Amino acid sequence: MTGQISFPRQHARTQRFTLGAPRAFTVSPDGERVAFLRSRSGTDRANLLWVHDPGSGEERIAADPEALLGGASEELSAEERARRERSREGAAGVVGYAVDEAAELAAFALSGRLFTAELRAGTARELPVPGPVVDPRPSPDGRRVAYVAGGALRVVDADGAADRALAAPGDGETDVTYGLAEFIAAEEMDRARGFWWCPDSESLLIARVDESPVQRFWISDPTHPNRAPQEVAYPAAGTANADVRLLLVGLDGSRTEVEWDRAAYPYLARVHWSPAGPPLLLVQARNQRDQLYLTVDTGTGGTRMLHADEDPVWLDLFPGVPAWTPDGRLVRIADEGGARVLVVGARPLTGPQLHVRAVLDVSADDVLISASAGPEADDPGTGEIHVYRINELGIERLSEGRGVHSAVRCGSVLVLSSASLETSGATARVLNDSKAVTVIPSYAEKPVLTAAPRLVRAGARHIPCAVLMPTGYREEDGPLPVLMDPYGGPHGQRVVAAHNAHLTSQWFADQGFAVVVADGRGTPGQSPGWEKAVAHNLAGVTLDDQVEALQSLAGNHPLDVTRVAIRGWSYGGYLAALAVLRRPDVFHAGVVGAPVTDQRLYDTHYTERYLGHPDEQGEVYDANSVVTFGGLSGAAETHRPMMIIHGLADDNVLAAHTLRLSSALLDAGRPHEVLPLSGVTHMTPQEQVAENLLLLQVDFLKRSLGLD
Repeated sequence: MTGQISFPRQHARTQRFTLGAPRAFTVSPDGERVAFLRSRSGTDRANLLWVHDPGSGEERIAADPEALLGGASEELSAEERARRERSREGAAGVVGYAVDEAAELAAFALSGRLFTAELRAGTARELPVPGPVVDPRPSPDGRRVAYVAGGALRVVDADGAADRALAAPGDGETDVTYGLAEFIAAEEMDRARGFWWCPDSESLLIARVDESPVQRFWISDPTHPNRAPQEVAYPAAGTANADVRLLLVGLDGSRTEVEWDRAAYPYLARVHWSPAGPPLLLVQARNQRDQLYLTVDTGTGGTRMLHADEDPVWLDLFPGVPAWTPDGRLVRIADEGGARVLVVGARPLTGPQLHVRAVLDVSADDVLISASAGPEADDPGTGEIHVYRINELGIERLSEGRGVHSAVRCGSVLVLSSASLETSGATARVLNDSKAVTVIPSYAEKPVLTAAPRLVRAGARHIPCAVLMPTGYREEDGPLPVLMDPYGGPHGQRVVAAHNAHLTSQWFADQGFAVVVADGRGTPGQSPGWEKAVAHNLAGVTLDDQVEALQSLAGNHPLDVTRVAIRGWSYGGYLAALAVLRRPDVFHAGVVGAPVTDQRLYDTHYTERYLGHPDEQGEVYDANSVVTFGGLSGAAETHRPMMIIHGLADDNVLAAHTLRLSSALLDAGRPHEVLPLSGVTHMTPQEQVAENLLLLQVDFLKRSLGLD
């Protein structure tokens, strides 16, 4: 169509078609309000805070960033930029909010300033407090707002009066913060919070983080040599983590430190505080093979062990747990008998038919979870994730149709968000007592292309795969050059039953490739054994599964295995580098995006979980690294073309990974291309950068495979 926008430009402009889609739902206990975030269009980055009426379906704006800032541009503090990078947040405006227990008062930060919104009335106002403000949260009774500014945890009355610091760094405590999650918690433990209100609104649990033990890295901007490098406290594998303590601080000024064996269990992984019981902590050993569920005595700060977990490989952390049931039983997710199950009190309520992924809500009658098919399911449900209602009487699936579903619930009202392979985006339906009542509109753009993945299982291990052919491909067109397009590692499931997840792969297919996305061992969603098969052998296992998937699919798909390329970002970039260096007999070119190349340079909680401590497992680190101080690790003699891409402002996978790889390739006399992205982080959110990256990759792949 003449004048139609290209997919790369649309994909970049819409931030992967996420802009304009409703998200971050909160249901009020009375069922009268659903708060959520959404921008005004599919290309508008600025989120507004909206309120939806489930009874009538009407919506109103509770907070408009443009009006609240008077049209001024946002200015983000270093703390807020770091928080957004950790959460991979690329939008603007209201990107997060918190509410009181009644979901009547919301608090949020804009441009480092504190705002509140009355959700019932639909009005918003600024509270004049010291800034820049990070992570404001109302007290359960809605009378106060706690927030972090200048490394201190502060509290202000909801009317803007009586602002004061409850916990602040003292003289000489330049590396201490109160109320913020440390890097390793936010990046790897999925714990973005650093403080928690008491249910009676009279005190808070506050994390005290001391980063002075953590080694420093410096990230410079070569395009501005006049600027000083940015100092980053980065706990690389084998080095010291931040010292994390937990304080119970009352609004009356009382202060009690919470005590547990921090030497044996240094990781504060989860904190839960609800009216159903005392505060719950989940603390982990550094090797992540032992963890304790602790209750806190709020009078003394002492803790009592409620439950202990052990695993010879590692223990995973899950969203929504630990938690209390209203009658005081512990809710957790555990790996038992080869399955990942929901446990309430001492009783598992699910078995090997389900693979539990998260707890979404806990009520007096049931537990709401998300789960995929377990190792003994009748139907493997490749790529599907569903919402289930669980209690002692049985299991009820609430989501319908093949797809990826999630939910937010309070009382009888549930917001069910569903994506499928047949339609773009997701549909957010509001249900009351399991009956659909309204739909929350999405303003996300419709993609200019349609993805048509075929979800299959490949090889003896039944590896989940998505196969995408060019639009209009016919069998008589013959075999096509192959592009493997994996993430392929822990925490990253790519083979999902959702249309938009496959759009970029479809675009690459439309450039003349048969595209294969394979979720080998180590990826989530199958079974504990599937995920933990990569222990001490990330490189070997994940690379072997890409090869197995390719060779198996070639038996019944039109794949030209004499012309095979691979592309990936982050873990996928690491996997692409391994592929062209160690298996050049299979892979003939690679696009290597933001790769971890030296495992000793990546962070503690992630790397030590899979490879152990580098002081004890040095050979394991060498075998699982692309480069070591001795040069390339495990590389075959045959050279293959490689394009390496890295953002120079990346504070997660540092650009040093790519520079070391390039140096090792140069030392070995191996030609390669390096594409440095100035000012770009691990997210690559910039529109023109994101668009041109796709175009440059296609050009490189066609040149390298002789397709010009």
